[in-house]
This record gives sequence, C-alpha cells and structure tokens, in this order.
Amino acid sequence: MVIDDSKTIRRTAETLLKKEGYEVVTAVDGFEALAKISDLQPHIIFVDIMMPRLDGYQTCALIKNNQNFRHVPVVMLSSKDGLFDKARGRICGSDQYLTKPFTREELLDAIRSHVDTH
Repeated sequence: MVIDDSKTIRRTAETLLKKEGYEVVTAVDGFEALAKISDLQPHIIFVDIMMPRLDGYQTCALIKNNQNFRHVPVVMLSSKDGLFDKARGRICGSDQYLTKPFTREELLDAIRSHVDTH
C-alpha cells in the first residue's frame, strides 16, 4: 500500500511496483488508508509524512496501535532527511525511513527486507 497526497508519488510507486509483479493499493491520506487496510490487509505500507488531515506519523501510530495490523511493516516516505524526522518515525513505530525521491531499488529493498516473499 502506498499512502501519499501527491498523485505523482502514488503513480510512480505504483508503476514501479506493478512492473515487479506486486499488487498495489493507494490512498490519498491516512483516513482513506485506514479504511482500506482492514479490508485489504496489505503486506507492507509506504506512508508519506506530510499529508493533510492525518499525517504519516499519526497514520503509522494508528496502524501500530491496532492489534490486527501492528505486525505490518510501515515505511515512512519524506522529502526531509533530518535526524529528527527519522527519530520521530521510529517513535511512532515505523520500520524504515526512505527519503524522496526514492529509487526503484530502495522500494524493492524495503519490500525484500520486511516482507517474506516465500
């Protein structure tokens, strides 16, 4: 699952991952994502930090505080590469932090390291 308020980022990630054979679901913000997560049970979630209504930190915390989904890896996506942002991501329970613009390899490495594909 890719959660980002930027259509460009959603489309880029979706295109890259679909080419690799992954099924991709997108959401424009945390509220939409939370509604879809329970139905679709994604194996990994990429979430942008800066979003309206519910930001990436809040979305991550809600996912990690839910008994049914706390095992799902959450990878934060941000255009900021600051230590503070990375630390805050860890505090809310994220499993990894990628800086935008991310590469195809970074996305695939995140999936390989957090999702058992066997």
